[in-house]
Parts: sequence; structure tokens; C-alpha cells
Amino acid sequence: MFDRLEDLLIRLEEILSELQEPDVASDQNRFRKLMKEQNDLTPIVEAYKEYKTCKQNIDDSLQILEEESDEELRELAKEELNISKERMEELEHDLKILLLPKDPNDDKNVIVEIRAGAGGDEAALFAAEIYRMYLHYAESKRWKIELVECEEIGIGGMKNVTFMINGNGAYSVMKYESGVHRVQRVPETESGGRIHTSTITVAVIPEAEEVDVVIDEKDIRIDVMRASGNGGQCVNTTDSAVRLTHYPTGIVIYSQTEKSQLQNKEKAFALLRAKLYDLECQKRQDAESEARKSQIGTGDRSEKIRTYNFPQGRVTDHRIGLTLYKLDKIMNGDIQEIIDACIAADQAAKLANMNE
Repeated sequence: MFDRLEDLLIRLEEILSELQEPDVASDQNRFRKLMKEQNDLTPIVEAYKEYKTCKQNIDDSLQILEEESDEELRELAKEELNISKERMEELEHDLKILLLPKDPNDDKNVIVEIRAGAGGDEAALFAAEIYRMYLHYAESKRWKIELVECEEIGIGGMKNVTFMINGNGAYSVMKYESGVHRVQRVPETESGGRIHTSTITVAVIPEAEEVDVVIDEKDIRIDVMRASGNGGQCVNTTDSAVRLTHYPTGIVIYSQTEKSQLQNKEKAFALLRAKLYDLECQKRQDAESEARKSQIGTGDRSEKIRTYNFPQGRVTDHRIGLTLYKLDKIMNGDIQEIIDACIAADQAAKLANMNE
């Protein structure tokens, strides 16, 4: 591990030197690549430098204890020794986590699909609430959300909704939301006062660049039509809605949220690229199924991951055994504590695998 850390320290120095070269600033692709590498390496190298400082402090303290007879100096050396040893252990753990293989999709934007499952209208109402939960969470992170597709029901619910989240590291956080979300409560549509259980599914897909997925024009059918829905300027009056059909996979994408056909077409192609890229990722993960089983956030989307129990005001994440009694705050977008716990559990599982 420490040989690798020394190599990373040298590499960061090389990057900083390269960034000073005049021709780098004029080459935007090279400049962006170097800046990203610098950002990735800086926290690792800073932690390693602090680790080396602690190690030196320990050596210096041991030398004082061996050579000095002055009691006051010896007490100071003992205190410094204990502090440095404790901090060095913390840093060694942090460095192991920082050196874990990084998911190549972590820095990407995401496309999120929410679909009502079992429970009829109640499931659709809950799907709309989970959508709003993610909107509030995205706002707290200063991320931008773009609606791609939405099928609403008359009482304020959503049969399905697809939206894009544009934000630095969105996938690294949102990937832990993939799976089946279950709600237990007395539905607004139920007059008998009995607690019902309904479900929705959430799929979080990393956005794919054109270089990630090549789409052959012969494999695509493009249909344009009038948008349907709640009206608004241009909606229902122009052929602005776009439907893409991908013959090899049977994937159908429908986009109508923008006023122009061109914008809807761009969104539809972005969603198709993401879905095709996700299919490839799933194939690779299935080939590494044993490693996949131990990881949180890359599991089967049919897996029940979370229960929202309204009568008891609690939310339980079943993957990590976490229960929080702050359902109101969570439904208002305060999900960071759950995500942080999932990240910590994921890292612990990966560290355990490395040590086996």
C-alpha cells in the first residue's frame, strides 16, 4: 500500500508541474483530464503526507523518551506519542478507503426512473411523493433536475416519472436509491382506516456520453407526435413529442416535456444512451456476480431496500439494518444520513473482501 502511495505522491507532483506548462492551458481536453486527476489524487496525497508527519512525530517522541531525563519533556513526548499513534491509525483506515477501486460512473449525472408497483392509486401517490423527496434532496445539493417523462393520474399521483439529475458526483450518491421502496400507511383513498402496503421501484442509471455508446441509425425508428397532458404553450398544438424505438433491444423512449421537437429528441437520445449503457454495465456486473452480492448500490432492482412506515413515523433501510424515526424530514428530502450509512457499509464490505 505504501509503495503505491509513494507513486501517487510523485504522480501528483508531475501533474502540478504539467499544469504549469503554457501549452496545457490551450489544450482543453488535456487540461480537464489533468485537473480531474489532480482532484482525485489530492485527498489521498494529503492524507498520506499527514500519515508520514505522524510517523515522524512518533519516531521523534520515542527518541526523546530514550535520551531525555527531564520529566517535563518526557511528559510532553508521551502526550505527543499517544496523539500521533491514534491519528496514524485513523489515517491508515482512511487511506485504505481512499485507495478502494472507484466506480467509473461515480462522477456522472444520472437518470432516475420511478414506477408505481403494487397498490394501484396509492402506489402512484407514493411515487409522486418519492419524486418530490428527490427534488428537495437535489435542491439541497444544488443539483439541476430536468423532467424527461411523466404519466400522472388525476388525484396527484404518478404511474411513472423519469428525470435527469445534473450534478457533480450525482451517481456516487444516488446509486444507493435503486430498488423497491415500500410504504405502509392508511391510504387517502381508503375509507376503512386499514393500513395498506404499496410499492414503487426506483432505477438510477448513469448518464452515458456519445463515446460510451454508439447507436446505429439503422437500429432506430423516430416518431414525432403532438404532446399529451395538461396543456401549456405549444403543448398539444405542435408535433413536439418524440418517441424512439430501438429495434435490437425493444427499448421505447418517449419525451414530451420540452416545447421544441429538437430538445425532446436530445432528451430521448440521452435516455436511450443511458439505458443501453446500463444494459452493458448490468452484463458486466452479472459476470462478476459474487463481487456484486457484497456491494450495496449495485444490487438487483427487484430487491426491497427500504420501508416507509407512516403510522410509526419510521424509515428502515433493510440492506444495512438502519431505522430512523424522522419520516417527515426524510420525505422532505433529508436522506443524507441514510446515504452516508449506505456508503460506509459499502466501503466496509469492500475492505473486508480485500482482506480475505
